[in-house]
Amino acid sequence: MRPLTKRALAQAVPRRSSCLFCQSHRRAFASAPAPAAAPAAPPACGLARLPSRQLLSVSGPDTAKFLQGIVTANVSTKDDRTVDSGSYAGFLNATGRVMHDVFIYPGRNGFAGTEEGSSYIIEADAREIDKLAKLIKRYKLRAKVNVRKIDPAEVSVWHAWTDSSLDTNPTATSIRLADPRTADMGCRIIQLGDNPPEADLEQATEDAYTIRRYLRGVPEGPSEILREQALPQESNMDFMNGIEWHKGCYVGQELTIRTKHRGIVRKRILPCIVYDKNAPAPEALAYDPSSTAAQDVPAETSIGRFERRGRSAGKWLRGVGNVGLGLCRLEIMTGTTLPGETAAATFTPQDEFVLEWGQEGEKTGVKVKAFVPEWIQQGLDAHAASR
Repeated sequence: MRPLTKRALAQAVPRRSSCLFCQSHRRAFASAPAPAAAPAAPPACGLARLPSRQLLSVSGPDTAKFLQGIVTANVSTKDDRTVDSGSYAGFLNATGRVMHDVFIYPGRNGFAGTEEGSSYIIEADAREIDKLAKLIKRYKLRAKVNVRKIDPAEVSVWHAWTDSSLDTNPTATSIRLADPRTADMGCRIIQLGDNPPEADLEQATEDAYTIRRYLRGVPEGPSEILREQALPQESNMDFMNGIEWHKGCYVGQELTIRTKHRGIVRKRILPCIVYDKNAPAPEALAYDPSSTAAQDVPAETSIGRFERRGRSAGKWLRGVGNVGLGLCRLEIMTGTTLPGETAAATFTPQDEFVLEWGQEGEKTGVKVKAFVPEWIQQGLDAHAASR
């Protein structure tokens, strides 16, 4: 047998392509991370640090009156006394859209440089903290108010929850606020330093806190309460004790009040389950850590009727595992009937809804089902009875 020549040997052994496109895709494929697994189910009792949230100090003799005129909730009484318990609230723009969702804590002598009666600590999304500081300074004008961003190492944000009542009394190193958004959300804690607050609870991750929020239908931050797009009522801020209806004028109040008394809120943020197209619809809202379907769906993907044409039924916001939040048309995706309205589309329990994304002809899709939590249904019933 004759040995192969150099030319024949070169032809017989396949060479790596010199194409730059192929090389770059080969490197990208080799370095691509494996799909992230869904986090474990949250513990029944837990304590989680929230690095996604950050704090501002707002202080000065005019602070109470100043904040009262730019947020949706009460931070002071008619005689300018501080609301001691703190509050959940929103900053709106002039057209009534949500700019920031926040917690507001009254200051305390010696706590992170604050003083009782003339200082507040505002908690907001960490990615938006500079924008919030700039917004407050824009409204300040001649008011005697100082704004300071608090370093997370100076004061950290935590959330605690149990299956029983929690101690919300302040300590020497913490300010605590029973989360007013729903009855069983737990307790917000801002803690001096970055060490955990004193609590006999299992240490948990922020993902555990997020999953609990999703199961209760509670949105938070600009990924879920879309900045300058979301109305406070569509984001359930009216049912989460985030709007004081009897206070004086504030930025964005006109549209908010008009919507309450004359408008119809057709969409609301609801908890949703995402599931395979070939699987049966889930009967109950429950977290499944073996699924990653919800976190694969691109933000703001339109929700449509399965195998039917028609108007969009809503918009996907964000998810973890198999659960998440969607901005859903109530009469299309749930059995809710709005007061004084004829339903634009009749809902039946057999209706199914789908999320699809990607190029035409190569679309990926999953089914989605919305649930109406008891606290939202109670709010809807109370609103219908008042009209």
